[in-house]
Amino acid sequence: MKKSALQSFFRNIRHAHCKVVYWDGEVVKYGAGEPRTTIIFKKAPALNLEDPVLAFGEAYMDGAVDYEGDLEEIIRVAGLNKDHFPTTGLGGKVLAAMQALNKTVTKEKQRENIQHHYDLGNDFFSLWLDETMSYSCAYFKTPGLSLFQAQMAKIDHVIKKLNLRSGERLLDIGSGWGWLIIRAVELYGVKALGITLSEEQYQAAREKIHSMGLADRVDVRLVNYLDLDENELQFDKIVSIGMFEHVGKANLRKYMEKVDRLLAPGGLSLLHTITGMLEKGVNSWIEKYIFPGGYIPSLRETVWLLPEYDFHLLHAESLRLHYALTLDQWYKNFREHVDVIEQKFGRRFVRMWGLYLRGCAASFRASGLDVHQLLFSKGLNNQLPLTFEHIYNQ
Repeated sequence: MKKSALQSFFRNIRHAHCKVVYWDGEVVKYGAGEPRTTIIFKKAPALNLEDPVLAFGEAYMDGAVDYEGDLEEIIRVAGLNKDHFPTTGLGGKVLAAMQALNKTVTKEKQRENIQHHYDLGNDFFSLWLDETMSYSCAYFKTPGLSLFQAQMAKIDHVIKKLNLRSGERLLDIGSGWGWLIIRAVELYGVKALGITLSEEQYQAAREKIHSMGLADRVDVRLVNYLDLDENELQFDKIVSIGMFEHVGKANLRKYMEKVDRLLAPGGLSLLHTITGMLEKGVNSWIEKYIFPGGYIPSLRETVWLLPEYDFHLLHAESLRLHYALTLDQWYKNFREHVDVIEQKFGRRFVRMWGLYLRGCAASFRASGLDVHQLLFSKGLNNQLPLTFEHIYNQ
């Protein structure tokens, strides 16, 4: 693309204090302040600036663009300029994306979307996740915890909130590699069912459960939560961690409706989900390369749904900075195994996933991206502890 068009793009970005190194060696400072980050063009890129997020993401993956300095600054400036692009370009694409989000995602498409991301292979995820294979926000309740300790603390944090009792029936929607349901059975004597759409997760969880001799108390199934038969299955507690973001905007109500049918009266449910400030989809680069079909619900639209099913909100907690710390640990582990990952998937994949992990960490620190745990009851429950000391006591 013409250098003049790219220069005009950077001049029109508000609140930016950056330095740009062009492919011909020219260095230009933009903004009045001291540059906080440097954008480096290693060659003339084929950028379509109608969708700069996708364009720069792909150029980075291809090695045509790189950066030095503070990625959080790039995320911050992008957020401040999200409404500054012409409606005929990026705005039009965002509008079309939002219209598409309102269409119901079929169960088959949900399965394909999940497998696109989670079935990259247990050997891949095991390189940079902790021993629990927890691919969700950890809980750093004290400084200096290892990733494994923080993930176990998250699992215990969730279990405490559910106030589990021996003999109760627990459902984990999107159970991943199964550590939460196994932990719940071992500590509290419940009977647990985990469900997932990932073949890789299903096989690994199933093997672990059988190897521990827990198959009579823990089950895991490869099934869509919408296909569970509420006439045969009822649960005292339902938990979902990091799955709600995958159902799509049009299916948020369907999720709540299904939980309502599966949850016994007075039962508790904990929903752990990434949330946004506003109702909008994931950016175009994430949609294309990382989480196809993903939608980040806002906190307000999620809470707004609860009264329609007689769900009573009991506790809400933000873990925003916990997720930034989790992603920092994941990226560190990822970099330690980058040669193995590049040999298997290629250099472009490594740059793509590296940008994803670092970009998400920066987003949790510098944008309205958050993660919330919402605990609610089906109808009124007067048998719960009067305070939440049991959750936070050591």
